[in-house]
Amino acid sequence: MDNLYKLFEKIKIIPVVTIENSEDAEPLAEALITGGLPCAEITFRTDAAAEVIRGLSGRKDILIGAGSVLHTEQAKLALDCGAKFVVSPGFNPKVVQYCEQQKLPVTPGVCTPSEFTLALEYGLSILKFFPAEALGGLSTLKAMSAPFPMLKFIPTGGISPENITNYLKCKQVLACGGSWMVKKELLREKKFRQILQLVKEAVDLVSQLKPL
Repeated sequence: MDNLYKLFEKIKIIPVVTIENSEDAEPLAEALITGGLPCAEITFRTDAAAEVIRGLSGRKDILIGAGSVLHTEQAKLALDCGAKFVVSPGFNPKVVQYCEQQKLPVTPGVCTPSEFTLALEYGLSILKFFPAEALGGLSTLKAMSAPFPMLKFIPTGGISPENITNYLKCKQVLACGGSWMVKKELLREKKFRQILQLVKEAVDLVSQLKPL
């Protein structure tokens, strides 16, 4: 589990992918790996998600997780398909408990200090701050997280090349979830070269940041 979060901290960006066709999984994986982001959160927002996770989870050169996990049935499906981590948009205690029982790393979405406190009760220290920009962005996260120095966050929602470096400069931000380099429109149109270029640009952008 620690190795997973060390990878997140190292690469700084977790690509959040909504993929509609399983046939696009392999070329997407190649673009991410070649571009320098060997990781993907495949969201359970399409019928193809489970097949994509199952198809890519066996690869040694990319880390595949499941996103938009809303209930325990999806968490079980994610585990069965080989997902190495689970991300939820909100805090579902049953999902958290199931993942902890299965030793499957889980990052639930939170947006209030009350949820931060609840996460601590469940032994969690790394949380998804979602939807980051809609909630007020970095200033809100800093204000809310001030009493919780033991927590680290992965802001997701509205993250872009224009604001990601500001988030990553915050000492309580472990990494950011982003979809701008893997937008579903690009996948639908099979623009894998463009995805590769956007991934490379994203990696170059965050690589300029100095360690905190």
